[in-house]
Amino acid sequence: MAERSTAAVGVAENSGVKPLAAKADQSTSDGVAQDRERETDGDEAQGGGGAEYSGTTSPTELHSGHKLARRYRLEECLTRLDGFSSWRAVDEKLRRAVGVHLLPADHARARSVLAAARSAALLGDPRFVQVLDAVEENDLVYVVHEWLPDATELTTLLASGPLEAHDAYQMVTQVSQAMAAAHREGLAHLRLNPGTVLRTSSGQWRIRGLAVNAALRGIDSDTPQRTDTEAIGALLYAALTQRWPYEVDAYGLSGLPKDVGLIAPDQVRAGVHRGLSELAMRALANDGATASRHESPCTTPEDLVKAIGEMPRIRPPEPAFTAPPEYQRTTYQQGTYGRPAPHPGATQPVPTPPAPLQSRTGKALKWAVSALLIATLGLVSWQLAETLMHHDKPENTDQTQTTDGNGKNDEKPKPTAKPLKIEAAQEYVAEGDAQAAGDVGKTYDNDPSSYWRTKYYIDGPEMKIKPGVGIAYDLGSAQTVSAASIGLRYPGDHTTITLYATNSLSSSTPVSSMTKLGTLTTTGTSPTIKVTKQEKTRYVLLWITAMPYAGKDGYSSAGYKQAVTDVKFMD
Repeated sequence: MAERSTAAVGVAENSGVKPLAAKADQSTSDGVAQDRERETDGDEAQGGGGAEYSGTTSPTELHSGHKLARRYRLEECLTRLDGFSSWRAVDEKLRRAVGVHLLPADHARARSVLAAARSAALLGDPRFVQVLDAVEENDLVYVVHEWLPDATELTTLLASGPLEAHDAYQMVTQVSQAMAAAHREGLAHLRLNPGTVLRTSSGQWRIRGLAVNAALRGIDSDTPQRTDTEAIGALLYAALTQRWPYEVDAYGLSGLPKDVGLIAPDQVRAGVHRGLSELAMRALANDGATASRHESPCTTPEDLVKAIGEMPRIRPPEPAFTAPPEYQRTTYQQGTYGRPAPHPGATQPVPTPPAPLQSRTGKALKWAVSALLIATLGLVSWQLAETLMHHDKPENTDQTQTTDGNGKNDEKPKPTAKPLKIEAAQEYVAEGDAQAAGDVGKTYDNDPSSYWRTKYYIDGPEMKIKPGVGIAYDLGSAQTVSAASIGLRYPGDHTTITLYATNSLSSSTPVSSMTKLGTLTTTGTSPTIKVTKQEKTRYVLLWITAMPYAGKDGYSSAGYKQAVTDVKFMD
């Protein structure tokens, strides 16, 4: 179990004074029209509240409608905290929405805020929310930045659940690459959190508050690259699990249980992509300790970019197939093209049928049809009379049945396979947690609507996290199984099922020591496995090692999964 780093977590009580950030109502919404970040979440979970405002002049009281430089009209105050305020405003010259940070010119952090804003503006990287202006005027310092009304905070995205593996992969890739580019220019963020990472309507990820957010709050770090890297690890952890990887609750997310330590994302939630889980641990953990492997930690955004490049690319989920609409018969009739359409409600005249054939050809055709009918009737009558006469003749009693073994009477009917009764069943758990141990009885209750189901997995069709999943069945006594018919819930890709003879229902017997009876790979939902090795056994293991991709349903999200509805063994 890896120890959590303190680089991104500050404890407010260490100073003996409650951070001023905890008194704030709401934080700045740098470029997003909704879903503002709570300052208490941001400061307690990301490094304290910064130095207290020590300016000699109280902040100027501004109000909605006030104009800066006869251009920026303040509309709504989003934050009023520690001597500065943040606003949504309108650039009347360019007729667009902007965001504005305001603080007195004699504020202790005014110089550092101006320097940070001008450095961020020079970067010009489109992956960051751009700084548009940084000015000192009339005893005020203000920073103007982009406003992105079509972007959504990661905080809001996680409110409805964790991200799909592909979305989390795109987020950590783009954020890591952007921060690596910023650090190459000597810029750090130091306040990366789910409230400062945004996804636009086009699917691109943007970062707001580069250098400026930390300067506004007086946050600094001796190891800025490590601080930002660990913050990216926390973002990935939250995206995979919908949990904050520390003991505090923050950004609308529940923290980890106390005194448990930092546990890997794939141990927090089933179905987490293993590669992304290990990547989050490498960014978060100290001393190179990870959940499943001993690999070197990622201490810089460049390390993260390199680690992501070594991973297999995660494909987006297959789009759900939408059935085409039913065929709609058109009102077009042959011969009506170019004719005026009838008035609605008007009675349509019934077309007059064509007159019967009156020519010589018509008369000849009539006689030919009549002659054919007479000949047909005569043939039928003759066959009927022949049948009746043959029926009245006595049967030849001198005939003897063939007894030389070549006749059909000597053939014995092949015995039909009879189903074997299943007395009991138990889920076989080779590794990790059970799938649905309480539902194994539904696989032999003769009800095709009930089923035992697996969890959903990101990788597939072959199982990666587990060697397989399955159910062991008790036939009551030693039986010779010839085949097994299995009902499955999900078609597609391929499902691989193998039957093994085992010595009990227990999961303690390894699959490698069992006797293999037969195997089958199918894309359907009603396969029959024929046993290739006849052996008497009381216990049979149904073992699944590959599953198809299925969409989201009432039980689980989209992923590789399978459900067994009905199992019958034949002797």
